[in-house]
Amino acid sequence: MLGLRRGLTISVLAIFAPAAAYAQASLAGIVRDASGGVLPGVTVEAASPVLIERVRSAVTDGSGQYRIISLRPGEYTVTATLAGFGTLKREGVQLTGDAVVTLNLDMRVGGGPGDGHGYRGRSDD
Repeated sequence: MLGLRRGLTISVLAIFAPAAAYAQASLAGIVRDASGGVLPGVTVEAASPVLIERVRSAVTDGSGQYRIISLRPGEYTVTATLAGFGTLKREGVQLTGDAVVTLNLDMRVGGGPGDGHGYRGRSDD
């Protein structure tokens, strides 16, 4: 009887463990300027120690949209850069399971307040 239970337990784990191991979230959104205009060509990076390569990136398309797929669950720092605009940084972005998290970003021309190297910016999340 013990052998049957052990076999059943191993079978259940073999079925459900891959689903948990392969849970991959996505990060998507639209990047705009302060006037609400969309920004094509923005490099959006998602960085986290849970990623083997540490950083994944995407570039916004002609309608200002980006999508970074196959992200492991965890905490991320999202950075958006475009020449002529201040670097926008959002820390502590949580991704769980296989959710698609929407993170819309607003960038400022020429930089933000403070040291000019980055600002938290506004996001609609």
